[in-house]
Amino acid sequence: MTDIVSVKDLHYSYPDGHAAIRGVSFNLCEGDKVALVGPNGAGKSTLMLQLNGILEGRGEIEIGNMRLSRDNMPVIRAMVGLVFQNPDDQLFSPTVFEDVAFGPLHMGLPEAEVFTRVDSALEAVRMSSYRDRLSHHLSVGEKKRIAIATVLSMNPSILILDEPSAGLDPRARRTLINLLRDLPITILVSTHDMRLVQELFPRTIVMDEGMIVADGITKDILEDEKFLTEHGLEKP
Repeated sequence: MTDIVSVKDLHYSYPDGHAAIRGVSFNLCEGDKVALVGPNGAGKSTLMLQLNGILEGRGEIEIGNMRLSRDNMPVIRAMVGLVFQNPDDQLFSPTVFEDVAFGPLHMGLPEAEVFTRVDSALEAVRMSSYRDRLSHHLSVGEKKRIAIATVLSMNPSILILDEPSAGLDPRARRTLINLLRDLPITILVSTHDMRLVQELFPRTIVMDEGMIVADGITKDILEDEKFLTEHGLEKP
């Protein structure tokens, strides 16, 4: 399988000197669906923000065999689709169409291509009928799906989501799980929802105190209750 993401000996410290990432290395292959779990403060969000250059640490990050650098940052950010926990951080246009079209328009794509990408992205998240709706009138679950569409319209190589199931009612959560399962794209999800991890992700990476303490088959990791407890996690 082709590597989509390669991270080697990544480090990051905040301005106050706190080391948030300490020697992290891992690879993601094309089509992987991987959970990133750990207690609050483990470094998960910091790691995700480094994968598309929002934060810049020490080490080596390659996306699609292209090393992350300041020179190719715009290209990398189009390849790495980051979906924030709060969809209101991502949706700022009056209508759903305008939100989803924002990225392709700023890539300078022809109008016909923009329309095609918007239609394709909305279909992928099963929100085609919401094209002309007002974004701020949607439910949290609907907003999360539109936020995913805003990223998919950029045709990314990998989709990275931060706590996608947070704040969702059971029906919206089930819809999200089915959506993520069906998306034919490499996915990395940071979450505290261990039932989501159990159901959706064959592979799990566990972080604690800025380091990867486990990277393996989800079923094996979730069966080790002592290990989970040691790293601030609960068995689902």
